[in-house]
Amino acid sequence: MQSKPGYLLAVLAPLSIMNSHLLRIGRGVGVVAVALMVVAILIQVVFRYGFNNALPWPDEAARFCMLWMTGLMAPTALRRGGFVAIDTLVIMLPRQLASALSLVLLFVSLAVLLVAVQIGYAEVTGFGGKFATASLYVPSNLSLSEWMRVPRSWMMLSLLVGVVLLILVNVELILRSLIGLFGGEDQLPRIPDADMAGAD
Repeated sequence: MQSKPGYLLAVLAPLSIMNSHLLRIGRGVGVVAVALMVVAILIQVVFRYGFNNALPWPDEAARFCMLWMTGLMAPTALRRGGFVAIDTLVIMLPRQLASALSLVLLFVSLAVLLVAVQIGYAEVTGFGGKFATASLYVPSNLSLSEWMRVPRSWMMLSLLVGVVLLILVNVELILRSLIGLFGGEDQLPRIPDADMAGAD
């Protein structure tokens, strides 16, 4: 008969693989977003201080890229244990109690993220999402003859996508913590560059 860690590992394996692929894509897009943000800021600096003629679009473009970079990079930081945390109490507790406390905190985080999904969805589909940015335009056809203002919903979609990815990672971390509590920590698949209890 399969043990509890065995059942949990069977659930964890496909989720871990899916998260690895999704977050790899997210990191790639996030790097591009950072590069574009830097370019937009440099353009604004040159025009504002070099030509004394500030452009209207670089600030919005940089903000757009920053939001998407955050939404796509934060899940990787959570999965690798890269968030700032006060772990003095966890370190002082016995291993089993520390794992149980971490599990409780992960469930609290999951509850917050589920509320955040509703907020993100409302921002994308609600009244605010029907407006467009003030000065950020993209071509609306391949000939570049027509341009449209970027909808605000595209910007706020970064929140929704980021929170969904955080939920997937959070569920994976919950499964990892449960497996660790049942004594299957040595069977957990490794998270690259992970720095959290039970993650590697």
